[in-house]
Amino acid sequence: MLSKNPAELSQLDERTKERVILRLGLIAELDAISLYEQLATVASDERVKKVLLDIAREEKTHVGEFLALLLGHDAEQVEELEKGKEEVEELS
Repeated sequence: MLSKNPAELSQLDERTKERVILRLGLIAELDAISLYEQLATVASDERVKKVLLDIAREEKTHVGEFLALLLGHDAEQVEELEKGKEEVEELS
């Protein structure tokens, strides 16, 4: 599940540390979404499915929160996200 953080956080400068923390938060939330949605597909109890999908939806909100924070801390990420969006639109 959660990717191992290869960086020793205490050895990073504050700006880098904040970006690493936010990316790790994103990874954790994306992993959680994937887990809950996969579990929902195999759950036989409809109530369990419903709760799992509701929790996955909440995790998507958390992704948005982490991403908003990250974009405030990493101007290069903002630029690269825009480039990625443009590349996808070119293919459409």
